[in-house]
Amino acid sequence: MTTPGPAVRPRPAWPVIGVAVVAGVAHLLVGYVYLVSGLAVPFYALFPLWAWWLVLAGVLARLAARRSWWTAVVPVVAAVTWVLVVLGGGELLGWTA
Repeated sequence: MTTPGPAVRPRPAWPVIGVAVVAGVAHLLVGYVYLVSGLAVPFYALFPLWAWWLVLAGVLARLAARRSWWTAVVPVVAAVTWVLVVLGGGELLGWTA
């Protein structure tokens, strides 16, 4: 005779889904900044930035489908990447608006 293991309650999914929704909205807001970056960033750097944002959007969608807490990190990575590229381009390559 085997004894049953302890009952494990499944975690509620709504907190993770809430974080994913907030992360999605934040990623869209960062996407707007990426979109209007053409005013300060030359086109040869703008298209890779847009492609990077789309890749991160795919990562966000995949993480949200898996109900991962890591969804909150994706908009932060997108924002930090944008800041580093714009500031680095301004300092190292002399980009001006």
